[in-house]
Amino acid sequence: MLDLTPKKSDLEPIEIASRDEITALQMERLKWSLNHAYSNVKHYKQVFDKQGVHPDDLHTLADLAKFPFTVKADLRDNYPFGMFAVPSDQVARVHASSGTTGKPTVVGYTKNDIDTWSNVMARSIRASGGRAGDTVHVSYGYGLFTGGLGAHYGAEKLGCKVIPVSGGMTERQVTLLEDFKADIIMVTPSYMLSILDEYRRQGIDPAKSALKVGIFGAEPWTNAIRAEIEAAFDMHAVDIYGLSEIMGPGVANECVETKDGLHIWEDHFYPEIINPETGDLVADGEQGELVFTSLTKEAFPIIRYRTRDLTKLLPGTARSMRRMEKITGRSDDMMIIRGVNVFPSQIEELLAKLPELAPHYQIVLDKKDRLDTMTVIVEPALGVNDQSGHSAGEQLAQIIKNTIGVTASVSVQQEGGVERSQGKARRIVDNRN
Repeated sequence: MLDLTPKKSDLEPIEIASRDEITALQMERLKWSLNHAYSNVKHYKQVFDKQGVHPDDLHTLADLAKFPFTVKADLRDNYPFGMFAVPSDQVARVHASSGTTGKPTVVGYTKNDIDTWSNVMARSIRASGGRAGDTVHVSYGYGLFTGGLGAHYGAEKLGCKVIPVSGGMTERQVTLLEDFKADIIMVTPSYMLSILDEYRRQGIDPAKSALKVGIFGAEPWTNAIRAEIEAAFDMHAVDIYGLSEIMGPGVANECVETKDGLHIWEDHFYPEIINPETGDLVADGEQGELVFTSLTKEAFPIIRYRTRDLTKLLPGTARSMRRMEKITGRSDDMMIIRGVNVFPSQIEELLAKLPELAPHYQIVLDKKDRLDTMTVIVEPALGVNDQSGHSAGEQLAQIIKNTIGVTASVSVQQEGGVERSQGKARRIVDNRN
């Protein structure tokens, strides 16, 4: 793989500023954000007053812990535009979640917000190894989902040529990657695995593609998946993090030279880690639930938003800003199987240990005789015969039992038997209710 380490002269000064400079800027911007939310969003005035806090009570960054959390239900309760802090004629764009569990969460952006988003996305692509003049193949979905347009605007801001492919049509994705010679692909990791399968089905060597960097986000993924993609394509696989409630993609990103966790762009997003059960802060280096407060957002300020993502904060390395570890799971996608806590990422890690099985999987939860059951649906790797595939499935069931402590059935399907993702993978099918 190419050495894509950026020159220090190409970085923004804040990326390598001292911690004192960063915290001073955070304090200034946090005061503004709290006042902006309190003065312009009815919800924040009500919950601040109910908790007996006022923006003027912020004297240090640690004082943020006095303020109430924001949760997804607050956004849905104020659907559609009740959380906006600017008049309608100042809103330049609206995005929304899919709304699979109720009303969608709606977020808005002023022109300045779009500029900020474009800047942090450009910073993220540069941290990943991208440069002005590169061609970027965007396979994130466009539309109300923030992925496609976030990647698109950021790539253009950096000075790249953008191929706005969006998701789906996997055969065509490969054709365009080969014909247009993209340097960078931005896509969910699960869909990149589908693209890799398509390369192999067409008999094309992925290592001979022009790709230098893959920037993968929108779902948790493991270092085992990173290793498979990097080995197959001879390119760097870099993690990006974001969510629409905070901004979209580009809240944090790995640096290509270290790949040791995602640097949070702390000049725009203030992170905390809490105990997900008590809500109390935990120290840097301890795992817990990630909480974000926006520092510069105009249309949709967000105060102490509980992301439900589980990670830990670590000191900066390639950049001065703190890192977050790769997301290990979510506090709300944790499965409890007969008293045992299970995350999909744990199954993914164990699956990666068996080369006879493809990395595609789905977990199906059912009830039998009042007891929870878990079935892991997998399929053999390309070229593996049925007997070897079923033997590997039996091994996987035993490894899950020995490692996680839960009994699971493993169903080995024919190639293509696991539901394929053309966006964010549906890892869990819960039939228990």
